Amino acid sequence: MGSFFRLFVGVPGAVVVTVGLFLLMAELIRNDLKLDEERDALNLSITSQIDDTDLNSANQEFKRPTLDAPPPPPPAVNDPSNRPALDGVRAEIPTIDANLNIGSGFNPDRDAQPLVRIPPQYPERCMGRASASESVSVQFDVTPDGQTTNIQVVDTSNSCLNRAATRSVERWKYQPKIVDNQAQWRRGVQTVITFELSE
Repeated sequence: MGSFFRLFVGVPGAVVVTVGLFLLMAELIRNDLKLDEERDALNLSITSQIDDTDLNSANQEFKRPTLDAPPPPPPAVNDPSNRPALDGVRAEIPTIDANLNIGSGFNPDRDAQPLVRIPPQYPERCMGRASASESVSVQFDVTPDGQTTNIQVVDTSNSCLNRAATRSVERWKYQPKIVDNQAQWRRGVQTVITFELSE
């Protein structure tokens, strides 16, 4: 209600104020005081004066700065008693009676090492009867190509999650077991996959 009242009162009031200001401005322009046309215009003359410089006198006034002399070299020491002894310390190398084989530090043989482990998806059908944290223990073999095979569930806290765990392990990739520079099967790898519900 108040906005309609402001609209009907404010718009005509604004029109009246605008027309009044317009008429006042027109009257002021009509009765403008005429400046004395006889007044002389202000003449300004700006000239720049260039001073000629004598290059010969400028060169004579310029003096190069004097540089500091470098410090003198340190005095030479000719006294032989001031020189250090170069004999060093003489000692015998101790003998250690131990039969050690430290090897080269490089062992080319290694066990299968995981490269890619894709975490399993929590199945929606299992969320209703699952606790906050469930685990599935699986056992599998690693081929010489690094693929997982013969996947079996060893122990589980919720059998509904077994299929999701085995499908996840199927996509894992391993660096195969190396024996004598040859890729070998790695059998009986066991791991525990944990399923956690995020709240």
